[in-house]
Amino acid sequence: MSTGAVLMLIVAILIVWGGLVASIVHLRRHPDLGPPDRD
Repeated sequence: MSTGAVLMLIVAILIVWGGLVASIVHLRRHPDLGPPDRD
């Protein structure tokens, strides 16, 4: 693989995993409480 292809692969992996980590951190700080209970 060429250097450019390896760099693009690394960038793509960082974007995907970075988004996953960011979403987990966001849900940890602001948990989804779900729909309100109707009594």
